[in-house]
Amino acid sequence: MKKIINDPSNVVPEMVDGLVRSYPQYLRQLPDTQAVVRADEDSMADKVGIVSGGGSGHEPAHAGFVGKGMLSGAVCGQVFTSPTPDQIYEAIKAADHGKGVFLVVKNYSGDVMNFDMAKDLAEVDDIETKTIVVDDDIAVEDSLYTQGKRGVAGTILMHKILGAAADKGASLDDLEKLAQEVLPNLKTIGIALHAATVPEVGKPGFELKDDEIEYGVGIHSEPGYKREKIKPSKEMAEELLGQIDKTLNLDGSKKYAVLVNGMGATPLMEQYIFAHDLLDLLKEKKIEPAFMKVGNYMTSIEMAGLSLTILELKDDQWLDYLNYPVETIGW
Repeated sequence: MKKIINDPSNVVPEMVDGLVRSYPQYLRQLPDTQAVVRADEDSMADKVGIVSGGGSGHEPAHAGFVGKGMLSGAVCGQVFTSPTPDQIYEAIKAADHGKGVFLVVKNYSGDVMNFDMAKDLAEVDDIETKTIVVDDDIAVEDSLYTQGKRGVAGTILMHKILGAAADKGASLDDLEKLAQEVLPNLKTIGIALHAATVPEVGKPGFELKDDEIEYGVGIHSEPGYKREKIKPSKEMAEELLGQIDKTLNLDGSKKYAVLVNGMGATPLMEQYIFAHDLLDLLKEKKIEPAFMKVGNYMTSIEMAGLSLTILELKDDQWLDYLNYPVETIGW
């Protein structure tokens, strides 16, 4: 295992400290936690706070999306491990400015349980909270860490839309309604060329031969739905888009947002080649994305691979929210 680290057991505290000290204009760390919140706290008055988080190893998610126009706070668990309820609770308290706090949670058993426990603690303090559990991954049901579908890179588009709405003054009830409307139209599927290595484990989460790829792999090295010999980018794009087409019924008369997300070790060159092929395939369907992003937004340490997210834009306001200006590290 080759990594630029000191002690594997100190990876998260040292990462969070380095992150906050590198970007003090965006972030501050809550004492005795691995939670970060917006540095411009005064500008959040009379607005609903938005808190997300999860295991570390997915950077820039989630701390990289804390800032004006997106998240109010993010909680960094140990690598691929849910943050604890007490730390989530501290983030909720810091994000509350009298209008309540909305929680964006990826659908992993530990995350769902611990955010629910933190929500209960907050409500004892009369902090009103509401939650959306994001389950955008269409690859598999009931994987190693989930009951139902996994929450993956589409979560970032949920952050963006809800963050913009909150910044424009949406209420807690408004945000809940918006999140529930967005979620069924948000679909993601991934592909891996090489697995990630958790520092404290020291070996890859699964083994792929030099000429193999795995479709539908999760962001914690969970298995996907099939393994094949490596193919050209165009054929990978055909497979991923084809799977999403089965769930969204892609139609040239509708508007879509597209996210091509790198898993950590895939160069931008290769992500843009995939985007080239994807856009050609969409053009055949008479689809020109109304919004598109390519880059590393929710990674899996140093996994080689990428994911494709497509959101059907049922409401033009969702597009306005995606284009809304933000001040964060990662967007």
